[in-house]
Amino acid sequence: MSVAALIVAAGRGSRAGDGIPKQYRDLQGRPVLARTLAGFLSHPGIDRILVVIHPDDRDLYEASIAAVAPLQSALLPCIHGGDTRQDSVRNGLEALGASAPEIVLVHDAARPFASPELIDRAIEAGRRRDAAVPGTLVTDTIKVIGSHSEVVSTPDRASLRAVQTPQAYRFPSLLDAHRKAAAARLHAFTDDGALAEWAGLPVHVFEGESSNIKLTHPADFTEAERRLRGSSMTYITKMGTGFDVHAFGDGDHVWLGGIKVPHDQGVIAHSDGDVILHALTDAILGALADGDIGTHFPPSDPQWRGASSDRFLAHAVGLVRERGGIVDHIDTTLLCETPRLGPYREAMRQRIAEIAGLRLDQVSLKATTTEKLGFTGRREGIAAQAAATIRLPEVNP
Repeated sequence: MSVAALIVAAGRGSRAGDGIPKQYRDLQGRPVLARTLAGFLSHPGIDRILVVIHPDDRDLYEASIAAVAPLQSALLPCIHGGDTRQDSVRNGLEALGASAPEIVLVHDAARPFASPELIDRAIEAGRRRDAAVPGTLVTDTIKVIGSHSEVVSTPDRASLRAVQTPQAYRFPSLLDAHRKAAAARLHAFTDDGALAEWAGLPVHVFEGESSNIKLTHPADFTEAERRLRGSSMTYITKMGTGFDVHAFGDGDHVWLGGIKVPHDQGVIAHSDGDVILHALTDAILGALADGDIGTHFPPSDPQWRGASSDRFLAHAVGLVRERGGIVDHIDTTLLCETPRLGPYREAMRQRIAEIAGLRLDQVSLKATTTEKLGFTGRREGIAAQAAATIRLPEVNP
């Protein structure tokens, strides 16, 4: 029976704290989504995989899949989600319907620890049932409380299960259930098992895994990092620097840190001339000892004319992650008399964090003048210098 995995990655993850959506955050050198995808891409029982993303997250998604580049043969082009998780799943199911699988596994992108054995059990449950979900025993005593926080009842925990993903469904059954819910204008289901119950499908529970945690709160990331550090991997810290400069020319804006900044001049450049992103790209490539931006994106190649510099930075970060490395921190200083950085600093930091798949506290951005000295002091151009700290796995000679 053909099996497709539908990975739901369109959420904002606000409970995980400030910064980029949790599914793209760094977890021991790789984005969470990359770790999640690797488990499904490497599983022999999965025929194809579709990821549902938020429309604003294309760059973050591309950086994540770069970390699993050798495994991408089963990965379909991603699609955009909807306003709710339920809408996102339905969009994914409709997209899979063009060449419908017999079984679909629906999995949360923020669960990166699903084991091959758990995926095996999900596939087997999908072969035998219309709807099946993994569940774990509840070890705490559960209380049902009323409107004034008083205890109303105490369920027998022997009959309770904490439900996880991947959940397994016969594809036509789940798609039909989603279409019925949409027709009834019901959009609040946060779990496909609950939606299947509403649609009248018998939902069975198979054995889940206590290690298959969902990353929801900051403490979950701390625990996940601790767990991954428990492996025997040893890392070496490396640092690189970068510098970029562009002369001013005709125009009405400059690109800085991935943000379009109004200005009375533009810059003369082959690409969009973003000195901040160019310097950061060179800093990361320097830490990797892997050439510079001109090596990877030669100005003689016409395909890079006018190119958006976020592609350059995402590429450099992707190279770190392909080698199993971790980007720890990036720092940039902008050198110019004008334009002023202040009004745009935080938007730039946020954009850089999104491109690089980092937390906001891993991105530093400063600015200074050169006291009217040199070409920047004469307002002839703009420059940036950057530093990047990364960790790479130690390779024994």
